[in-house]
Amino acid sequence: MHEIIHLPARPRGLYDITAVVGRVVAGVSGDALCHVFVQHTSASLTIQENADPDVLHDLQGWFERAAPDGDPVYRHRDEGPDDMSAHIRSALTQTSLWVPVRDGRLLLGTWQGLYLFEHRTRPHSRRIVVSIVR
Repeated sequence: MHEIIHLPARPRGLYDITAVVGRVVAGVSGDALCHVFVQHTSASLTIQENADPDVLHDLQGWFERAAPDGDPVYRHRDEGPDDMSAHIRSALTQTSLWVPVRDGRLLLGTWQGLYLFEHRTRPHSRRIVVSIVR
């Protein structure tokens, strides 16, 4: 089973998609695996702490320092100064994740959430594919 979820356009940041993915797995009985895949090269997925927003703030700050926008060494600038840095940030993270499911619930840890990590500064809508594997 596959379901494509269309996420609204948002600027750079980390966006909690746990509930959105949770709605897809809600009807799953028994044990399964949930695969989440983002269909873009300038956004990624991560599992991060969902209790303290400072974690997300610090994570985003680290990526801004590690892959700065407009670095003069970048050759690829087709869509602006944040284009290549977005690709680097996506390459350093993940475009897909696996999460176990039991009886319609994602088996995430107590402080874990699923996040879309938008790497572009201008808002972009995104598609994620959620697949259930038994």
